[in-house]
Amino acid sequence: MTYHPKSDFLRVMIERGFLADCTDYQGLDEALVAGVVPAYIGFDATAKSLHVGGLIQIMMLRWLQKTGHKPLVLMGGGTTKVGDPSFRADERPLLTPEQIDANIAGIKRVFASYVTFGEGATDALMLNNAEWLDGLNYLDFLRDIGRHFSVNRMLSFESVKSRLDREQSLSFLEFNYMILQAYDFLELNRRYGCLLQMGGSDQWGNIVNGIDLTRRVLDAEIFGLTSPLLTTSDGKKMGKSQSGAVWLNADMLSPYEFWQYWRNTTDADVGRFLKLYTELPLGECERLGALEGNAINDAKIVLANEVTALAHGRAAAEAAEATAREVFEKGGVGEDLPTVALSAGELAEGISVVQLITRAGLAKSGKEAKRLIAEGGARLNDEPLTDAGLMVDAAMLAEPIKLSAGKKRHALVRLGD
Repeated sequence: MTYHPKSDFLRVMIERGFLADCTDYQGLDEALVAGVVPAYIGFDATAKSLHVGGLIQIMMLRWLQKTGHKPLVLMGGGTTKVGDPSFRADERPLLTPEQIDANIAGIKRVFASYVTFGEGATDALMLNNAEWLDGLNYLDFLRDIGRHFSVNRMLSFESVKSRLDREQSLSFLEFNYMILQAYDFLELNRRYGCLLQMGGSDQWGNIVNGIDLTRRVLDAEIFGLTSPLLTTSDGKKMGKSQSGAVWLNADMLSPYEFWQYWRNTTDADVGRFLKLYTELPLGECERLGALEGNAINDAKIVLANEVTALAHGRAAAEAAEATAREVFEKGGVGEDLPTVALSAGELAEGISVVQLITRAGLAKSGKEAKRLIAEGGARLNDEPLTDAGLMVDAAMLAEPIKLSAGKKRHALVRLGD
């Protein structure tokens, strides 16, 4: 990246590794220097929380606001009814309006930790594209908007092309998605003066469509910027862990488990993740990322603390670190560990340790739990667990017991109230 920006926002995007591509570096840079730039990222409401895979986009909106511009958080209340086909092998399941509204309410809670909402010049707004999509008249929309789209060009976009090349069905419903997303940009420009759309690099085609449409219909100069699609250094997609999605809402994933995800970062990713997911100065990110041997573990704790503090507050980060130290360094049980509470009724005839390992999220199935025990990866109260047939009864739970899978994943089992 050889462009040297004058604006703080573009400089941060380049220096910290957020930038994959931009439709017009110089034009965007000049707009950012000239005044407050309203910019948006769209989030479809397919679940009640976003997960870590979307955190790079959330951090982009946070930096946008910190550098004096206006974040527009666009919830896809309308587009979620269609489903984005980008780089998917199959059609997304369709959600009801009630499910979509419930998901939006959950996602709103995530953003409150990262950006400040309000009516001020640089205060963020949370918008919903159902506001303009739900009431569209189909014939008017085809005539006014559809005529600006070339099917030949739409078929050439990588997200569509890859699906067709694999001879996987692409419904007309999904094919409409890119037209609706382009229309969002036009409406946001018309209603809120939005000058910039940001998104992952898989959204490049959709973003370019929106710029072209807005230029044709409103003769407005607007811009697009994409972030790299992030994978960990071992090739895994961001946002997934051994036990499932790494959600940003505390009611879907505890702050301790969230903290633990970052603490378990691969050595090679620490410096890059510090730049992307924390606000530590660049020099400090580079210093910590260059540590070797046992010292890199200190850097991972800093990473986990800083990311968790942004998502859940500093107190939650400190509590998670204290629990981790209790569990790993002192052999204790720690109060914040994921917990399985069993009723007296469940324990009347005993419950198998294999079931408990599965219920605690330490294995995805009974078969996987048995394999974990057979391979010596399971522990009970820090002692090797070798008997897959072990039954746990009320007498064994006079004190909580700690189950472990490997060295880093733990859970408590206790008697419920």
